[in-house]
Amino acid sequence: MDRIDAELIAWFMAFRPDAGRELPHGKLRLLRALASKRAQLVETRKRLLAQIKAHEKLGTDGIFTEIDAELRALLDRQIGKLEDQIAQTIAADQGLAQTAGILRSIPGIGPVASTMLIAKMPELGQLSGEQAAALTGLAPIAHDSGAMRGKRAIGGGRRQVRHVMFQAALVANHHNPHLKIFADRLRDAGKPHKVIITAVARKLVTIANALLKSQQNWSAQTP
Repeated sequence: MDRIDAELIAWFMAFRPDAGRELPHGKLRLLRALASKRAQLVETRKRLLAQIKAHEKLGTDGIFTEIDAELRALLDRQIGKLEDQIAQTIAADQGLAQTAGILRSIPGIGPVASTMLIAKMPELGQLSGEQAAALTGLAPIAHDSGAMRGKRAIGGGRRQVRHVMFQAALVANHHNPHLKIFADRLRDAGKPHKVIITAVARKLVTIANALLKSQQNWSAQTP
């Protein structure tokens, strides 16, 4: 846990003193476990694919073709099973299904991102936009010392959530009408690609937080 996470939890407890006395309900705990295991297997598959490419460059891929194919097929099956379990867990709970529906209504947020937000950021919808961005690790932080003194950069927060929000931002950058305009404006201003995607990811989180707070789906008029 980093400083920002600790400060936000302290703020949350000040306004919701009963929130920390109860564990998340059983289905949310199950969803967290399923999402974490899926992320682990996806990372394992990513490493396997990198190894396959490395073997191809070295000309040694023929030695491991059968083994690598079996491993990849196994990982694909296990990830598919976990995704089915995640979908069933959400569909079986009215509250989780409603939250997922709101999140999935936002162009750019798909099943992976919505699941991670539900599982890893249950506070979403009860924070300010700035707090939601900070908890995700997408809020710029001013550095007061060291080589970064006087500069601002993102950091901290919940790494798994930040990672999937970057992936969601890559989609929203092209397919979310409001965020495409926002991204194009930054691009025209000469901002680097990473800065643009980070800004879009931050916007996605604040939009998701606002819609969950109002319990409304995305619409063409959503700011």
